[in-house]
This record gives sequence, structure tokens and C-alpha cells, in this order.
Amino acid sequence: MTAHITRLSASALRAERDQLAALLLDVVDGGASLGFLAGLDRESAAAWWDSLLPAVEDGSLALWVSRTDDGRVDGTVSWYRESKPNGRHRAELRKLMVHPAARGRGTARALLAEAEAAAAAAGVVLLFLDTETGSGAERVYRSAGWTEAGTIPDYATDPDGRLHPTTLFYKHPKG
Repeated sequence: MTAHITRLSASALRAERDQLAALLLDVVDGGASLGFLAGLDRESAAAWWDSLLPAVEDGSLALWVSRTDDGRVDGTVSWYRESKPNGRHRAELRKLMVHPAARGRGTARALLAEAEAAAAAAGVVLLFLDTETGSGAERVYRSAGWTEAGTIPDYATDPDGRLHPTTLFYKHPKG
């Protein structure tokens, strides 16, 4: 399978809102620790995507989607560029998510590569992220050349409310 990745504008985000909400629900229901708890409903998932619109509109949040050959959204990744004067050189990678049925096909790696290349092109010299320690996502970041910076115990809960440590990673995107 070839990943079809596109960057979303604010208008495209509005148009894709329902598909993005469905993806978020499926990923959270699959146990991914993305900041949401089990029982997330479609309205709340859609509202979360809506909350990103101002940042996408002003360019501080860059958002990409991956699509299947038939056009369905099966993954996302974004990065948020720091707005403080002493941090404009860095961005936080956020919400890499791949639909459970699309995992193991290179979608996460393709999304990461796209976000990293765009960061380098935008002058970002440092990307950073946090992810649940021991998760599949942690293995993806390691295999994609991200460097572990440390682990914080009891950082966040999984969707079922159990505390888990998080691992911090960073990477210098290549331009």
C-alpha cells in the first residue's frame, strides 16, 4: 500500500472533520494514549478537531492526513511551532495516529517523514514529542531515528484511566 499524504488547510480540515473524528474514535477505542479517555463520543471528537482550526488557519499548526487508495483518512500527524521568541526554531510533533486496520503498512513512517521534511523546509531545527513508554508508537519513533531524552513516570493515563510513564524524544529534521 502506498500512503497518500496531504497537508490540510483549515477549509480541508472543516471538510474532513467527520472522517477525522471517526479516526480519533477508532484509535482511542483501540487503546492509544492520545489524551482522551475511553467513552469518547463523536461530538467530543469532532469538537476537538474544530478546536485546531485557529492554529491551522494562522499556520502555527501543520496537519497532514494519510488516505487509503479509495480516499478514506487512515492516519494523521501534526506539529505545533513554538510562538515564543526564544523557541521559534522548534516544534512539537503531535497526534501521530494510524487507524488500527492500517498499522504495519508504513503509514506512520510515511507521515513522520512528511512532517519532518516539512519542518526542515520551514526552518524548524528541532522536533520533540512525548509518547507512552512501551507503546507501538515508541517503537516507531525509535526505528525512525528519534533520540530518547528521558522518561517521566505516571505522566498520563491510557484511555482506561491507568497511569503510564511517557518517553520524551527529539530529532533534528534534515533539510
